[in-house]
Amino acid sequence: MTRLTGKRALFEQLVADGVRYIFGNPGTTEQAFQDLLQDYPQLTYVLCLHEGVAVSMADSYARATRKPAFVELHIAPGLGNGGGMLFNAKASHSPLVVYVGQGASRAMLQEPLLSGDLVAMAEPNTKWAHQLAHAADVPQALRRAFKIADEPPQGPVVLAIPIDVMDEEADVTIQPTSFTRWRAHPDPAAIDEAAALLAASARPLLIVGDGVALSDGQADVAALAEHLGAPIYQGYSTEVNVATDHPLFMGTLPTTDAGAPEATRRVLARHDVLLAVGTPLFRFIFPGPGSIVPDGLKVIQVDIDGWEIGKNVPGALGIRADCRAALRALLDRLGSRRPAGASERAAAIGAERRAAREKALASDGLGWDETPISVPRLMSELAAALPPEAAVFDEAITSSATLQRYIAPRPGGYFRGRGGGLGPGMPGPVALKLAMPDRPVVGVVGDGAAMYTVSALWTAAHHRIPVTWVVCGNASYRILKQNLVDYLGPGGTDRRFVELELSDPPLRYDRIAEAMGVHGRRVERPEEIRPALEEALGLGAPALVDVALQGRVRS
Repeated sequence: MTRLTGKRALFEQLVADGVRYIFGNPGTTEQAFQDLLQDYPQLTYVLCLHEGVAVSMADSYARATRKPAFVELHIAPGLGNGGGMLFNAKASHSPLVVYVGQGASRAMLQEPLLSGDLVAMAEPNTKWAHQLAHAADVPQALRRAFKIADEPPQGPVVLAIPIDVMDEEADVTIQPTSFTRWRAHPDPAAIDEAAALLAASARPLLIVGDGVALSDGQADVAALAEHLGAPIYQGYSTEVNVATDHPLFMGTLPTTDAGAPEATRRVLARHDVLLAVGTPLFRFIFPGPGSIVPDGLKVIQVDIDGWEIGKNVPGALGIRADCRAALRALLDRLGSRRPAGASERAAAIGAERRAAREKALASDGLGWDETPISVPRLMSELAAALPPEAAVFDEAITSSATLQRYIAPRPGGYFRGRGGGLGPGMPGPVALKLAMPDRPVVGVVGDGAAMYTVSALWTAAHHRIPVTWVVCGNASYRILKQNLVDYLGPGGTDRRFVELELSDPPLRYDRIAEAMGVHGRRVERPEEIRPALEEALGLGAPALVDVALQGRVRS
């Protein structure tokens, strides 16, 4: 054992676990932590000007590195400010370890200014939250926090450490965290049963989610779909769980609009067996009562997260296992002989996919040279300007589907905001660049979402992190307009949109960027897009291109 203060034990444990970056926004109860940073040059403190930005950066970094990321937040108000992005991390399983300063434990009865019940505040948005009472517990608590954050279902953990605990001395043991080996194999009898259902199916369907990416099972999804002659849809997900240019990939099932449950029901009605891998069944913003699964559809649900299995779909064959292990076991059990009709199904699915893409591209071309700029024109120009090795962080909201059509996202090169709370699109690319220093990184962000975390521009400039943002400027909360149109239906054409415009005064992100030390350029005509993008990507410095887009939702 070694005798250390709580604060030094914290830093020594971070070093032992190979932590490189600390994403944070400091406050008075973290002064001991902040002072000690100068003694640990191997740890880089990434200064964020809002706690939500710090949590979002850590979320993105954890996803790119596949390791828990470390965050420092201020006491109760700071934890509250970070709460929205902790919600995102909890909802979509990002492994974070968050240290929050607390008032002196010996004085808590006096209710010190800024103090609060940090554990109670954190619990709804974390896997585990705990307040330490003794310096001797600091390294063990950190090791437990990293282990819990990393175990599926992954998620954020919060440790509240009072300022007097940080200064207290104790005998401690520093050693690397022993992470759980969680790649569980499936039950063989369950695989036999699932394989029999799939082999006998005349119309199989695959729906996949982020459990596939977590297990690196994308190639196995493609191989199983090809073997069965089955279409692949993404369910609720933010990772690339199958290459989107695969001939059997049919797109992502809707989740955010009022018609999403019925649209999903129509897809399910075309099939007799559903294999769901690593995805919730089903997660909508506007779910209806009861199940949307048609009578007679047999459901197989594979997930490492046992909570999701059978949660909303009763009667499913549930298999708790690592998704890649289960996919490979199914392929092995099915053997080399393809089921009857697989080739014909694959050909028909490929033809349907090509027809849908050709129809979409034809529609895209209708307003190609218009001003304000059409979304397809922007995304086509962006796809052409992007280097092949570029990574993209997408929070384009209503422009996301078009972006995906042109850039064909592939595993490891495309990331999206998680959980549904707006704001990850500005800080996310900054942390991606830290995780992928040799790759160009571009963030594509809606103008409404960008304002939630716009101070990430300053962090990029301050730390000289060369990221390029493309702001999709439709001057409105366009997704809310679309949802209102869906809600009102055909009889609502005389209703107006109240306080959903972002044009009075206009948001000029090029000027905001310049004010924070980032190169900014405004684009208002189609022929200006490519030069502006090429200039931004070639600077080797933080840059932003603010693009004036069409925003109409009614013809």
